[in-house]
Amino acid sequence: MSGILFDKVRVVMVNTTEPGNIGAAARAMKNMCLSQLYLVNPQSYPCATATARASGADDVLFNATVCQSLKEALQGTHLVIGASVRQRNIKWKQMDVVGACEAIQKITSVGNQQVAVVFGTEKSGLTNEELDLCQILMSIPGNPDYCSLNVASAIQVFAYQNYIYNTTNEFAKSNKTTASFNELEDFYIHLKQVLEHIKYFEDKRPKALLMRRLRRFFNRAEPEKEEIAILRGILRNIKPFEK
Repeated sequence: MSGILFDKVRVVMVNTTEPGNIGAAARAMKNMCLSQLYLVNPQSYPCATATARASGADDVLFNATVCQSLKEALQGTHLVIGASVRQRNIKWKQMDVVGACEAIQKITSVGNQQVAVVFGTEKSGLTNEELDLCQILMSIPGNPDYCSLNVASAIQVFAYQNYIYNTTNEFAKSNKTTASFNELEDFYIHLKQVLEHIKYFEDKRPKALLMRRLRRFFNRAEPEKEEIAILRGILRNIKPFEK
């Protein structure tokens, strides 16, 4: 078992409203060797209720990184997985929790590449705009007539499966350097600027929908760092990047 691989996985909780869920998530993570907890705009943190529910996982809870936005929480990562049970009109690349853990190990086995697994608010999960920042949509199979896991329970299932996958599977390391979240986001901004420059967007091709589809296309391709650099070079010859 490599603790290094576990240290490369962030659990990101977005807009959590119940502090008890934060504490329960910290407890679930520590049980399964995960320690990197990121909280995006938590409603109540720190909180005595969260500490009580953490039940000894105080180090994970107190060392949590609090962020003002999901983009901030994803800085420096190379793969972003969003947890969701809702079907969407536009299909993201989807995997069950086992497949997601395989994808995580593939990324974390290379260099210092980091992965973020994102869990949405208790009431409605992740929004489409939040899923736009994810490359993979992860589902946890269950009763089709009652698929309603509490967010802390979902984190427990993921953390357990990730632990099992990393302690029972040998994985051949790859030299592939995946484009990071930051590099992909800069690419999408640059691509949108170029499409605006050539006046590609119109009523039949609305900007938000088209950019969402383009994100899906490139996320499926899992572009490498060098490939994104090539694409940016092509775009730069059409219009300079104005971040």
